[in-house]
Amino acid sequence: QVQLVESGGGLVQPGGSLRLSCAASGLIFSIYAMHWYRQAPGKQRELVASITIPGRANYADSVKGRFTISRDNAKNTVDLQMNSLKPEDTAVYYCYAKNMLPGSSQEYWGQGTQVTVSS
Repeated sequence: QVQLVESGGGLVQPGGSLRLSCAASGLIFSIYAMHWYRQAPGKQRELVASITIPGRANYADSVKGRFTISRDNAKNTVDLQMNSLKPEDTAVYYCYAKNMLPGSSQEYWGQGTQVTVSS
């Protein structure tokens, strides 16, 4: 059974930092591209950051220079370091895994972790 379990969310003041972690189990982590999405109340889910299997990262313009995604293929984890947080970063953050083998449609979502940026 595949599981993606996020942790590290919470309440933080503007300008503060949080580190989210996603632990994957039940899958061959090294063939999955990993992503962090977020969804704020009343808004569509949006892609925040992605990391390829070799470790190349991409970011939404809104978080470039503030967020860093990383992965550890030995530990089956993907992290999101979030610095200089703003109230508009408040959302539920989701971990998403997509199998990159040709022809595969396997994809999985975590349950989400709440991040609230408020004074």
